Amino acid sequence: MSQAFVKNDADLPEEPVQRQPSGRPNYVTPAGLAMLEAKIKELAELRAGRLLAKRPGEQAGLPIRQAEIDLSYYETQFKRAILTDHRGLAAADARFGSAVRIRESDGSEKEYFIVGEDEADPAAGRINWASPLAAALLGAKAGTIVTFARKNEEVKLEVLSVTYPK
Repeated sequence: MSQAFVKNDADLPEEPVQRQPSGRPNYVTPAGLAMLEAKIKELAELRAGRLLAKRPGEQAGLPIRQAEIDLSYYETQFKRAILTDHRGLAAADARFGSAVRIRESDGSEKEYFIVGEDEADPAAGRINWASPLAAALLGAKAGTIVTFARKNEEVKLEVLSVTYPK
């Protein structure tokens, strides 16, 4: 049977994904602010290059539409950014921008950096300040035991140290 007049959804590009700001204050570290600036520059250059390459009357493809949507998101986030620079702070309690070393109940140790929502990368130990884990750690000092819910269980963590990277 001929497939000439059959619609194949696999051939259609996916719709662009539109990210929405969380609605919470957009606190950023100096590195987070630099990341936002770099992302805006990269997307603006991509958009400019793609628009110049388009032929008159050509429809914008998914990559350019996605770049435009992402550019709008990052520009909004940059405008909303509240720079919070605690580098080198000599505070004992965990705050935005701090590195918190913890010991889990199984004895394993991990270090988490409390950062802004666009900076977060849990696999790299960079957690969003509004996440449940960061909420449990904020205000904690070395020697404190904090608890938070993870996968339907209550987890106890011992805070080993709180530092403010330079």
